[in-house]
Amino acid sequence: MSALEPRISETSADPAPPQGGILGPVYRALSVGIISVIFLMAFEATAVGTAMPVAARELDGIGLYAFGFSAYFTTSLFGMVLSGQWADRQGPLRPLTVGIGAFAAGLVCSGTAGVMGMFVLGRALQGLGGGLVIVALYVVVSRAYEERLRPAIMAAFAAAWVVPSIVGPLAAGTVTEYLGWRWVFLGIPVLVVVPLLVALPAIRRTASGPVDTGGAAPAAFDRRRIRLALGISVGAGLLQYAAQDLRWVSLLPGAVGAALLVPAVLGLLPRGTYRARRGLPSVVLLRGLAGGAYIGAESFVPLMLVTQRGLSPTLAGFSLALGGVTWAVGSWVQSQGRTAPYRERLMAAGMVMVALAILAAPAVLIESVPVWTLALAWAVGSLGMGLVVGSASVLLMRLSAPEEAGANSASLQISDALANVVLLAAGGAAFAALGGGAVGAGHVMDAEGGASHPAAFLAVFLMMACVALVGAWVATRLQERPAAKTAAASASDLA
Repeated sequence: MSALEPRISETSADPAPPQGGILGPVYRALSVGIISVIFLMAFEATAVGTAMPVAARELDGIGLYAFGFSAYFTTSLFGMVLSGQWADRQGPLRPLTVGIGAFAAGLVCSGTAGVMGMFVLGRALQGLGGGLVIVALYVVVSRAYEERLRPAIMAAFAAAWVVPSIVGPLAAGTVTEYLGWRWVFLGIPVLVVVPLLVALPAIRRTASGPVDTGGAAPAAFDRRRIRLALGISVGAGLLQYAAQDLRWVSLLPGAVGAALLVPAVLGLLPRGTYRARRGLPSVVLLRGLAGGAYIGAESFVPLMLVTQRGLSPTLAGFSLALGGVTWAVGSWVQSQGRTAPYRERLMAAGMVMVALAILAAPAVLIESVPVWTLALAWAVGSLGMGLVVGSASVLLMRLSAPEEAGANSASLQISDALANVVLLAAGGAAFAALGGGAVGAGHVMDAEGGASHPAAFLAVFLMMACVALVGAWVATRLQERPAAKTAAASASDLA
């Protein structure tokens, strides 16, 4: 693909086609369908944390509580790679439909589980389906939408998270209290059917089938990448287990997990990702650094407010609600044509905003600091995330050949998900070592049910802020160097 030129505009000089935007006549059914799928998956993601403690208690499975979360994460990594392969070779329609089917089947399995083992199996099915769906949707966007519309549809994806992030925990709590936790899981599969029926005909018309390869047969499935995907899933699961156990005996599964994870990551992500090579590798790396730093810090915010400032879990959760709104605002800003020439600068600024928000969060450890200052700080960080995440997806599609869109979208999602588990594991280990407690799959638990040591929180937030600042530097490397400059630099090196 061609290099990213400075100040390149993603809104071409050609006049807008008569079909209008993403809700115009041509795209309306497709947009409504896929945005609705994102909305329902977002609602499930925000609601399940509310229902999970009650489910684990009723199923006598507190010992397997963390695996209810990690099972989703580990199988989603495998689903992402499989979906990328599948979509590049046969189109996104099949992985999307299979993924939604697996996601719904997992919800039913968890909702009807009589023992915790069956519940965890359902969560694993949900993760596999979620991984298949998210990558397939990115491929649908890259195939079905014109380049000028892609920032707008990515902004709509972000907006689909706003309402679930605000009302999801409250709605799930109400359903759990009055109808039972099972209905949090069993109600969603029925709702998924409607957007699926709306979107599938439009996907079949605009984005189905393999990429045109000029008459050549589509490449076969890359079995090596499938094996690496399995390795990354198993390795991530073992690493999570070791990080939450924190005993000497856990060093063995932790070492095995790292041994599986490292070669798998090197084989699945673009070459040069961890050297922040200019262009696509830096886009993929930045997505992981942004998501890992943000989620790694956010996971500790409710516990800090509950244990250090005495807030109820509901109020602690609502302290993050404004972030869902500002995230959508940031995604909308990056979707505007007038901001397109400055996309890389916006992403660097967004990462600085994330770092500042994370640094400001532990100020509430001081009793004289009002709790609402954290909500404002997190709103600023979420605004930065909206600028970064939407823009990263747009840049990835611009830098990907049509036949590589699935694999590269999978790489972006893998980087995001893998950074989450690695940074949560590192943050959780530091938190526990300083007297904070234990962390499992992104849900922090105080070891003794009491107040954690303030220094434990401070260490975690400082770690995540440093990661965000590294991301701000990586954001300066998203443009590939023009050929002339590269040649001149090479000649200078030779001289």
